[in-house]
Amino acid sequence: MNPSPLEYTESLRVGSVEYVSPDQIRVTLDLEAPDSIALNTGNPRPFPRINSYLLIPSDDGYLVGHVEWLTTEYSSFPKRRGMQDFGLVDLPYPMRKMSLSPLGTLRRTRNLQGVECYSFKRGADCFPSVGDSVLLPTQKQLRSIVESGENRRVKIGTSPLAGNAEVLVDPDRLFGRHLAVLGNTGSGKSCSVAGLIRWSLEAAGTNDRLPNARFIVLDPNGEYYKAFEKDNSMLKPRLFQVKPTSEGDLLQVPLWFWNSAEWSSFTQATGKTQRPLLRRALREVRSGRTNVMEEDEEERKLRLRRYISSNIISLRTALFNGSIKNEETKFGYRLLAVLRDLQEKLKEYADYTDQIQEIIDKIKNALRETRNQFKDSQSGKTVTFFRAFTEMQVKEILISMSELLDNLGGIIYLEGPSEDVPLPFLGTDFADHLHILAEEESVSQFVDFLIMRIRSMLADTRISTIINDEANITLESWLSEYIGDNQASNGCLTIIDLSLVPSEIIHVVTAVIARMVFEALQRYRKLHAQHKVLPTVLVMEEAHTFIKRYKEDVENQDAATVCCQVFERIAREGRKFGLGLLLSSQRPSELSPTVLSQCNTFLLHRISNDRDQDLVKRFVPDNLRGLLRELPSLPSQNAILLGWASELPVLVRMNDLPDHQRPQSDDPDFWNVWTGKVSRDVDWKLIAEDWQGGNSEKPEVDSNVLEPEDSDDS
Repeated sequence: MNPSPLEYTESLRVGSVEYVSPDQIRVTLDLEAPDSIALNTGNPRPFPRINSYLLIPSDDGYLVGHVEWLTTEYSSFPKRRGMQDFGLVDLPYPMRKMSLSPLGTLRRTRNLQGVECYSFKRGADCFPSVGDSVLLPTQKQLRSIVESGENRRVKIGTSPLAGNAEVLVDPDRLFGRHLAVLGNTGSGKSCSVAGLIRWSLEAAGTNDRLPNARFIVLDPNGEYYKAFEKDNSMLKPRLFQVKPTSEGDLLQVPLWFWNSAEWSSFTQATGKTQRPLLRRALREVRSGRTNVMEEDEEERKLRLRRYISSNIISLRTALFNGSIKNEETKFGYRLLAVLRDLQEKLKEYADYTDQIQEIIDKIKNALRETRNQFKDSQSGKTVTFFRAFTEMQVKEILISMSELLDNLGGIIYLEGPSEDVPLPFLGTDFADHLHILAEEESVSQFVDFLIMRIRSMLADTRISTIINDEANITLESWLSEYIGDNQASNGCLTIIDLSLVPSEIIHVVTAVIARMVFEALQRYRKLHAQHKVLPTVLVMEEAHTFIKRYKEDVENQDAATVCCQVFERIAREGRKFGLGLLLSSQRPSELSPTVLSQCNTFLLHRISNDRDQDLVKRFVPDNLRGLLRELPSLPSQNAILLGWASELPVLVRMNDLPDHQRPQSDDPDFWNVWTGKVSRDVDWKLIAEDWQGGNSEKPEVDSNVLEPEDSDDS
């Protein structure tokens, strides 16, 4: 005989409400309530248990409570339900109590087929009263709680506290508003990140169609390609490395991609003299003072047109603000730099020889008429200075330049912050032009160190392969390879191996890649009707290294600060342009608070550090003190999912990944190597040759270099 609904509900009762507040409900458990295993819900279930769920009947269905803590209090008599014998003297009796955190409301509904079901929604419309019954959820109710929400498309695991109910997420919520995967080393972070990428792509694709998805993994440890290398037929992972293997291509981030902030951080340019000069040099070399390899005739002509346009604008400005008379020596050195540039261009532009020569003659006349010299009595050096230039001298130069410019097609006014536009130029041209500008402004002593850093970088073979400015690479081809071609025809996944990038430029390279992706998606949205976006996910492993908190009051910000600022901008604005962040870190306390506060979903693995735990508790959007207390004791492969992508916080056991689908982040196998169970041979010669670029022998020194140069003293 089946029990009535009231009898069945009464069989599920475990206690009653004794205290109610908006964020906490305290419950006194009945003496008859299970103390280890509950058998009255249809399936054996551990009870009572921290982080499990209980129901409290309400006007709107059931209020769902999350168990925060359990305790025992001693009462003067046992509070039994039903008949009691008041003739006996009761001794102090232990009573079990628990605290619930209200999560939401479980309502009874019917689906299209008329079958009774339940739907869970966050938030509580009404709270219970003191004395209300507290019930164990049935298996069906428990699954309805965990398996709630719309657009549950990607399965990431199961919930061990809810009868292994499937935990599915909506990728729009998971990636659209940024995700942080946090946990100690060895807790399963890397496998979770690799799994989220794989499971999302597998759910979106079919046997005959690749998903039009784009994941870009910035991998500082070189561990992720192994997790996807077997899937060339489906995901087509593209690998970029400093030293390419048979599976990868050369990592290239040309230096002409760098904007003025990234150049300033790398060169440690100061704000007073060096940074303005650096920006001016960038603006001018991007405007035409460059030798673009393999350019056609139109591009070559356009380069000269940009150069002449830039100088006409500069001369007109000097004429207008009176610097030809107030700062005559600086203006003279500026004309001298233009003269040297034009003399070099005579060799390249033979078809404009007469007109270029006319400009050169006008500049020479102006310099000859104003130039003066004197000998410094202290140093004995000859010092050159210039008297004030006349307006007629400058206007004659402008007339000659304008005639040449008319033949080239007219003046070009550069719009926007032109020093940040990715127009190709050679690093050597940039360093040379910066040196000329420093001499022109008589500030060489302040810029020598900056120029030396640029030249040292260009001469470093470890760096030159990455920033190679002479490689035949265009902005279009780079975007296609690193972000993904139309309809992701060349693959859904880009893995950028940063493991061998020199420490001097690793933050700059990371910042440039992230910024280029972000700005490319900005322009995609701008150029498409109705502000359509191109959904892309940027994955940053070891995020605490690249998105590290910094001091905002420092004047000269280093490369690590600029890198962090790029990710802060992506965290704030990326959602509008379809760029989602997936951050993985073992030290959340070192992450930028700005970036962490913009993450709306958290996947928390085991976290044992007190400082990291406290920070996570401050940033998570839910009041989950009880749930977060389990962080230090979470086993590997288990995590707490909470935030925007989950209707309620849930303890999830992540899906299994086969060995060949896991990143190369296994713990070192010390004992088996020590005892000989696992063989580990080493060939240091092979490592040395790889380290030294394939040549372990000392380079020969030319004897002529050691010979003293001829001098008056010899």
